[in-house]
Amino acid sequence: MAALKTIHRNVPYLKQQLSALLGNTSLSVKIVCLMVLIGYFVSFYEPAVLFLTVTPGYVFPPGFRIWTIFTHCFVEFHFWEVCVDVVTLGLCGKLIEPLWGKMEMLNFFTLINTSVAFFGVFFYLAIYMATFNTDVLFEVHIHGLSGYIAAVSVAVKQMMPDHVVIRTPLGKMTNRNVPLCVSLLSVILYLVGMLEGAYPTMYTTGVVIGWLYLRFYQRHSNGTRGDMADNFTFASFFPTVLQPPIDICSKGVYNLLVGLKICRKPVRKYDVGAPTAITISLPGTDTHDAERRRQIALKALSERLSQQADSGSSWPSLDDDTRPKTETQTEQSSPASNQAESLTVSVEIDPSNPKPIV
Repeated sequence: MAALKTIHRNVPYLKQQLSALLGNTSLSVKIVCLMVLIGYFVSFYEPAVLFLTVTPGYVFPPGFRIWTIFTHCFVEFHFWEVCVDVVTLGLCGKLIEPLWGKMEMLNFFTLINTSVAFFGVFFYLAIYMATFNTDVLFEVHIHGLSGYIAAVSVAVKQMMPDHVVIRTPLGKMTNRNVPLCVSLLSVILYLVGMLEGAYPTMYTTGVVIGWLYLRFYQRHSNGTRGDMADNFTFASFFPTVLQPPIDICSKGVYNLLVGLKICRKPVRKYDVGAPTAITISLPGTDTHDAERRRQIALKALSERLSQQADSGSSWPSLDDDTRPKTETQTEQSSPASNQAESLTVSVEIDPSNPKPIV
């Protein structure tokens, strides 16, 4: 009774915070949040849980509940999970959706959740074939947005890798450390009995699938696919000490996938804008992302200049700007009459050949 009174007393505050979080988000984000909230109340009815969540033993014939691969993500068993899901979806609507667009955001949401459910089913089938324990087929329920939250942490790492999340006495945690830390935390909580086995499975699968999609397959507005930046390699998820051996193993797997025609070799474009300058355009470079970083840099510069102005720093006199320019200054300020025509050269990088093939 006291808990209900506390919740009723805090309803206006919660409503205000929820409105601020979802105020400027798209309709699709609000619909997903509403469906997650409905799925939480539906979870109190046990037959509905069996009908909507992924049970590995019922996905394939004779059960053939294939629709659960698309509905499992809206069902949560605990209210704190609903809160985490809503906050994550709200942040996606404010941070990621303006850069990617609505359709790309929906494609990412659908791809991650269906892939996590699909690979989760095969994971538990493999466990059953190794142990012959029927509980992993009929007692495990894959549900919720744990895999999607993991993939979102990978996307945030891609956009703002050096943003500090938490400062601790042992050091600071940035966005580049979040996916691996939360994966390890979910495994530890499962081993001590505080989490179900589906959570570390979904989260680890979400991290891997999210990275594969963003690394190799996501289509950008400039016509490229993926993000082949050096700070977004698979080894970058791990501490610096472990990166060299992991990088060797990941390159071996990548070369195998290239040989199987699953992945393609990156193509780098060299844009020669002048006789003495070469601009390199890498796959995955987005103009929107570059503009966002440029705006952040300009904002930091303006804040620093305003601080110098408040401290009483002297500015140069405007009289110098009114003086007529000399002949030398005029020649220096005039643009060059002849511009070198832009030339684009596509170079295919072959890992087995130290020299690029033009």
